[in-house]
Amino acid sequence: MSAQEALFVLHMPTPIGTMRLTSSQEFLFSASFPENGPETDSSSPPACLQQAARQVQEYFDGERLMFDLPLQPLGTPFQQQVWQALQQIPVGRTDHYLGLAKRLGNAGAMRAVGAANGANPWLVLVPCHRIIGAQGQMVGYAGGLWRKKWLLVHEAKLTGNYQTALFDC
Repeated sequence: MSAQEALFVLHMPTPIGTMRLTSSQEFLFSASFPENGPETDSSSPPACLQQAARQVQEYFDGERLMFDLPLQPLGTPFQQQVWQALQQIPVGRTDHYLGLAKRLGNAGAMRAVGAANGANPWLVLVPCHRIIGAQGQMVGYAGGLWRKKWLLVHEAKLTGNYQTALFDC
């Protein structure tokens, strides 16, 4: 994002708290769960922001499994690789840092994959919540583990693919 580019903000209620979407006129920059109360929404959100809000609502309503949004990746080339790989994890399935690192062709990059996963600016939209521990345990999520669990249960209900060990925590 350049210094001259306008930033638009839209807050929307979800079953797991208020989500803040930020964009330029053309691209979505982030989807997050702010810790503080909502700031003022942009008075005229651009079409890409309205489209993102509609798709997020459809996801939470159980009507959408995948997102088709114009994302603007503001990260290193490696982070962008990881974010692309996250989008390849099917709904209702999970992976772990080692599995993702192996799919990227570098099993030794587990920690770097974890850091890139943690830097994902599009919570829910780029499914970093589908990354679990190598032993099948629930591990960190920028939105909080309770949200991660909710998202995995939601996707399990939509797909019928329950990984019951995850839901015992």
